[in-house]
Amino acid sequence: FGIEMALGRSPDIAINHDAEAIALHAANHPTSKHYREDIWKVDPLEATGGRPVGLMWLSPDCKHFSKAKGGKPVSKKIRGLAWVVIKWAKLVRPRVIYLENVEEFQTWGPLGADNRPCPLKKGRTFKRWKSSLENLGYTVGFREDRASDMGTPTIRKRLFLVARRDAMPITWPAPTHAAKPARGSGLKPWRTAAECIDWSLPCPSIFDRDRPLAEATMRRIARGLQRYVFEAADPFIVRIGHT
Repeated sequence: FGIEMALGRSPDIAINHDAEAIALHAANHPTSKHYREDIWKVDPLEATGGRPVGLMWLSPDCKHFSKAKGGKPVSKKIRGLAWVVIKWAKLVRPRVIYLENVEEFQTWGPLGADNRPCPLKKGRTFKRWKSSLENLGYTVGFREDRASDMGTPTIRKRLFLVARRDAMPITWPAPTHAAKPARGSGLKPWRTAAECIDWSLPCPSIFDRDRPLAEATMRRIARGLQRYVFEAADPFIVRIGHT
């Protein structure tokens, strides 16, 4: 939807190996050409039909970089997925390339003998990958951002990278929101996910599960209640129809 909002049109091509992801995208963008396929197996020249490519957006699998995974990455195949960017850049020369990933993507480096990331070589592969784009004539810029600073209710930090070969400058949007806007800054407070939830819809309670919640999950719930309800100056309370 972001690409369509920015350009006023749906993407021409969408590629994903996951059937549900492709089905959802096809429902929202019926005019796009969809490939349910490993992106390495898609021929860029056949897919684009010889047409010039103005924009290519990529979000390579991030779970083998993210600290949210719980353990360190071990899959060389998934960790190397971003090299497909270079393949497409060589063959179809997109005018602008966007890439979004977790912030730890910048630490991409070789694995050691124990099949774990080598701390002494942290970031080496990322720098080589970035240089490959630059050697193809791209100017590359990247930075970490939170979408919440732009008015979207999520505080997760992400790495955004732009590569362009049209001699135009890389510009970044100015923030419109902040966690605690300074007086006179013109910034609005961060939005909350609660704004996006229809609280009137029936939903089973997480406490009525057949399998009990993990102790760590219960502790996180307790901390949230303590911080945002019991000790908050403006407690977060969901109003429902029957109370």
